[in-house]
Amino acid sequence: MARDQARMETLAAKLRDAFGVKIDVLKADLTDADELAQVEARLRDDNRIGVLVNNAGASVGGSFIEQPIDDVARLVALNTTAPLRLASAVAPRLAAAGEGAIINIGSVVGLAPEFGMTVYGATKAFILFLSQSLALELAPKGVYVQAVLPAATRTEIWERAGADVSALPAMMDVNDLVDAALVGFDRRENVTIPPLQDAAQWEAFQSARQIMLPFSETQPAARYRAAF
Repeated sequence: MARDQARMETLAAKLRDAFGVKIDVLKADLTDADELAQVEARLRDDNRIGVLVNNAGASVGGSFIEQPIDDVARLVALNTTAPLRLASAVAPRLAAAGEGAIINIGSVVGLAPEFGMTVYGATKAFILFLSQSLALELAPKGVYVQAVLPAATRTEIWERAGADVSALPAMMDVNDLVDAALVGFDRRENVTIPPLQDAAQWEAFQSARQIMLPFSETQPAARYRAAF
């Protein structure tokens, strides 16, 4: 499923010839409410679909104060509203079946406001939180949820955001990214970060966050009360 019918048909033909698989092509722009609804309906009704990969995404060039708000709104619709609605469409059916998976493609930018990609990073932080929460809710029902957090990867997103591709630094090849993500899938990782060399760093990050839970104090912390 994507916007470019011709490219999808070409790829589908190549995969059919190479692997003998059956492929359906569905053209849709996920920022269009009617076309998004068609994809939702397919996910709700087609019992043959056992895995949803929320891979669509975009970025907008420039700083926050330079970005046209209409461009930013479309970015938010594609990067957050669309994957949320698609996951919502398929999750009840997968949970009822007791099997299946949802893979959400996020970004390490969602962990790093220091990178300066304000709105894009916020959408990817949303994807991470959504994925982690869904994993807690759906795992007992037999549904696996994986968030994949790439770093800079050589895809068309850069050109579409107006970047000078020739001036960009070295990036991960998209095929290497997918291979790593599939290893994480086989291992049933809830969060897969292909560029992270030391998995213990992510585990330490998670542990530090969980130490602060459950935020159940009924009074402000002492360091704030001292100023009353």
